[in-house]
Amino acid sequence: MAPAKPAAPKKEDASTAKKEEAKPTAATAPTEAAPAKKAEKGKREKKHKEEKGVHAMYKAEGDKVSRARPTCERCGPGYFMGDHHDRYTCGHCGFTRYKQK
Repeated sequence: MAPAKPAAPKKEDASTAKKEEAKPTAATAPTEAAPAKKAEKGKREKKHKEEKGVHAMYKAEGDKVSRARPTCERCGPGYFMGDHHDRYTCGHCGFTRYKQK
């Protein structure tokens, strides 16, 4: 293998000198604004959702057990509908029934 040639020194022309001048320096760049935004995002507390299971689908009243949510009209009695603030929605087929005000 032939020995590698040493790199030729770079010649500075007017176009490279202008590009270097256009770059902002550390003194002119805003350094305090960026960490302040990151600190605000880091301080937010995460909301913990309650874990829902089968016990959320039924209500136990004495010796009787009743369903807390309606079942889907299309899918049948095995599919509960999701309870939203203004509607019930089936997760299986997408059927939506709106609550009456």
